[in-house]
Amino acid sequence: MASSSQSGGAGGGGTVASNPRVWIVASIAVAGVLVLAEVARRRRRWLRGMSGTPADAGSFCDRFELHPPAQPPPPAARHILSGLTFAASDNFEIEGYVAGFGNPDWKKTHETARHTAVAVTMLRKQGATCVGRTIMDELGFGVTGENLHHGTPANPVSSSLVPGGSCSGSAVAVAAQLVDFAIGTDTIGDVRIPASFCGLLCFRPSYGVISTLGTIANSQSLDTIGWFARDPCILHRVGEVLLPAAVGGLKQTRQFVFADDCFQLLKVSNQKTVHAIKNAVQALHGYQPPKHINIGQYIYSNVPSLKEFCEPATKLEEGTSALKAISTVMLLLQRYEFKANHEEWVNTVKPKLGLDISTRVLQAVNFARENIKSLYAIRNELRAALKNLLKDTGILVLPTTAGYPLKRNSKERLSSGFEDRMYKFVGVAALSGCCEVTIPMENLDHHVSLSFVAAHGSDKFLLRNILDTYSLIQDQVVLASKLETAPVTNVDVDVNASELLKEKGNSAFKRRQWIKAIEFYSEAISLSDTNATYYCNRAAAYLELGRFKQAEADCDRALLLDRKVIDFCRCNIPVLLRVTCLKHCQP
Repeated sequence: MASSSQSGGAGGGGTVASNPRVWIVASIAVAGVLVLAEVARRRRRWLRGMSGTPADAGSFCDRFELHPPAQPPPPAARHILSGLTFAASDNFEIEGYVAGFGNPDWKKTHETARHTAVAVTMLRKQGATCVGRTIMDELGFGVTGENLHHGTPANPVSSSLVPGGSCSGSAVAVAAQLVDFAIGTDTIGDVRIPASFCGLLCFRPSYGVISTLGTIANSQSLDTIGWFARDPCILHRVGEVLLPAAVGGLKQTRQFVFADDCFQLLKVSNQKTVHAIKNAVQALHGYQPPKHINIGQYIYSNVPSLKEFCEPATKLEEGTSALKAISTVMLLLQRYEFKANHEEWVNTVKPKLGLDISTRVLQAVNFARENIKSLYAIRNELRAALKNLLKDTGILVLPTTAGYPLKRNSKERLSSGFEDRMYKFVGVAALSGCCEVTIPMENLDHHVSLSFVAAHGSDKFLLRNILDTYSLIQDQVVLASKLETAPVTNVDVDVNASELLKEKGNSAFKRRQWIKAIEFYSEAISLSDTNATYYCNRAAAYLELGRFKQAEADCDRALLLDRKVIDFCRCNIPVLLRVTCLKHCQP
């Protein structure tokens, strides 16, 4: 054995013990095994901590495996989703199985599916393996993710919080790393709300661009197929499979539009959130300066049919009234179409339902309204208004919801106030049919998810932008979370505060505290984003850290604001900024 271990290779190149490359490879392999083992150990510990929770975090109602077709041999391209696993909500039909729609009585009274949902088939054809169906709120109603019959999937963010609904199981399966991605239907926030509660990315596509054939309808004018992921790359890859090729590619000029009134309706300060996104935008090429808007007031002024549903309000309250009216119209449309789809079944079977679900179902089957056309007119007007606002290159930024996850079994889930907070913002995309991405902002002081909305049909444009900006936004969130911001009341205060922050940045710069200097300059920019000096100063700090792209982007921005800073840059900032200045000075 000893002589065998000392023998050389085919070329007599030395022993294993003396070959450093072998040891390096072996060390990497051992490290990889240890990392995977540690990840598995931590996940098992998390699951054990969920008292009484099954190993799948209570997220699945059906387990099976639908494997993809074999990968064709080279030179054929590798399947886009090769090696990935996914789950589907309980309203997706799978050949040979009965879809439960979140309710045992539904499952008992319906037959085995003869075909598999189109979306599931498309994903499998591109290499993904479907490993089961997940729990959902009964009949596609509800926002908490609690199910009277199947139980409540355990939210990996905190076992004491609800996971959000209606697609609770799909969200939990992804958040608990049981699958790579999951699909569900988003009618009135059914994918976006659980994504926000469970700290996930999700995508709600434009209405009608992905076939819902093979899913059980809740409200066919609102239903879309959405998906969850932990990784923006996977979110994007799923979109490449499900979205038509002609749906909105990348544009050269892009602009974020902040819905300031929506941020102001949150219970927490929006300064850090806005600051993070603005800084991310300013470090990117191809983006115009961010725009700010009162989206509620804009909707009130540009969706005339909505005024019928707005509560009496003062001029200052018109915007808030319009946002509430949007959610009201959305819920009325859902009730009308659910009644048309399922009234006969509800009245015949009289299914056993959870208390909050029963209330919503009764509201639907007892729905009576004469002027249904006005609901559809508002939908069309809202879509046109957002198209006019965003054009082909704008992205509306707003919080996903105006409320936060409740404790499990909380009585507040039955209150109208909780429902209002959940629906106030999700209704903008749901009723208009626009596409929306939700991303978590977990490093802020409070649990906040942001949503990005693009015009109907701009799906791939939106997904590509999130893919490009996600990591930078998260980096800026880390910086923003460290800043202590004071409330400001008017422009004069903004100017004074920004100058004070600039001086603090200068002081930190002199002490060679580059990151602290960037934080102060960034906050100054968030208060006064037209001062070229702030960008120059921050660029110098970025250079000290070797962050050249951010430095050049800040210099570009400074030069656009004030070409006089060219001389300042030549005298005070190193070589990279001088090169940037010369680029702008070319005849």
